[in-house]
Amino acid sequence: METLEAIGERRDTDLPSLERVPTPWESRMQATCECLASRGALDTLERRRTEDRLGETVYRRFPFHARSALAVAHALMDKGVFTEGELRSKMAELRIRFGED
Repeated sequence: METLEAIGERRDTDLPSLERVPTPWESRMQATCECLASRGALDTLERRRTEDRLGETVYRRFPFHARSALAVAHALMDKGVFTEGELRSKMAELRIRFGED
């Protein structure tokens, strides 16, 4: 959880509006999920099961739209695609690259 807390605490309390335009990272995340599913790396149903399993217990502090990213991260770590340490390292690298640290 400490690795993923950098995404930010949840501030929304309502389901998003159907008219809401996704942010660029949300669109990219959806495209990444589609690619993972099409290659058989992470089935969409499997990702949704992970979201359901972690649901309001683990994810309740995170914004609604960040939950897919969290579910993918957890599912891929569960499959051994990468470790939590590797995820932490990559996140630190990206923060430096994008000037967030």
